[in-house]
Amino acid sequence: MRFGLLGTGPWAERAHGPGLQAHPRAEIAGVWGRRPEAAQALADRFSTRAYDDVDALFADCDAVAVALPPDVQAPLAERAAAAGCHLLLDKPVATDVAAARRVVDAVERAGVASVVFFTLRFRAETAGWLAERAGEEGWLLGRADWLSPVFAGADTPFAASPWRGEKGALWDVGPHALSMLLPVLGDVDPAAPGAVTSARGPGDTVHLALRHDSGASSTCTLSHTVPPQASGVTVQLHGTPGVQTAPERDDGPVPAFVNAVDALLEAAGSGRPDPRDVRLGLRVSEILAAAEEQLSARG
Repeated sequence: MRFGLLGTGPWAERAHGPGLQAHPRAEIAGVWGRRPEAAQALADRFSTRAYDDVDALFADCDAVAVALPPDVQAPLAERAAAAGCHLLLDKPVATDVAAARRVVDAVERAGVASVVFFTLRFRAETAGWLAERAGEEGWLLGRADWLSPVFAGADTPFAASPWRGEKGALWDVGPHALSMLLPVLGDVDPAAPGAVTSARGPGDTVHLALRHDSGASSTCTLSHTVPPQASGVTVQLHGTPGVQTAPERDDGPVPAFVNAVDALLEAAGSGRPDPRDVRLGLRVSEILAAAEEQLSARG
């Protein structure tokens, strides 16, 4: 499958590019970015061509892998789907629900496959853990804490990301938390009264309380402003099967991205939607938008 790589930032350099290059059934057909000089540098690194015209890249590839801010990603994903390209998108699909819904509509009209790169959902050990938990009945409570020092002195290029600075941990790591809780505890309907409740903490910290359609409930604590010594990721479930804690991540994004490419290839070849596709991406955007609306209403 010939992929167009959209984006030239650290995630394209660290995950998308190396993941595509490592996959035996993927080829980087070209690179497009909003800064032509950065696109050329990344294209040189991965021995491919830089494109000035994104639509020309769509015409020359079978799929796109997108490493762009969400509200830049969404309209380009629409155009790529209309051009017949399968979509490997980053999370969140968009921070605007209407934009995320337009991507879903474009995918359905074009009949292309889609996958959203929720990193832990594609890590083999974590995916296996989730599959086991989803096969067990009686889960009542869930908890997902995503605590990082991105804005608290961490040595990371993501601290300079304008969209992360504006939207904070709610939109950056909130999708990861939801992608781990929903497969086991069930869907959350953000339009249902009381299904989504949010509150602010220190810095950009946000607390979520969720009521799932199954009757289970969960909480999420999301932050990019904890000190390094207080950072960490925890996903835990409580119920009739006991207490289960998700395995810790420690192998970087590239193996997970290779697995995401596998999932897109499978969905494109079989015609069966992947459970981590743009429809899940839309639901995640709907839940986070409902939480953000509550926070804004409280000032």
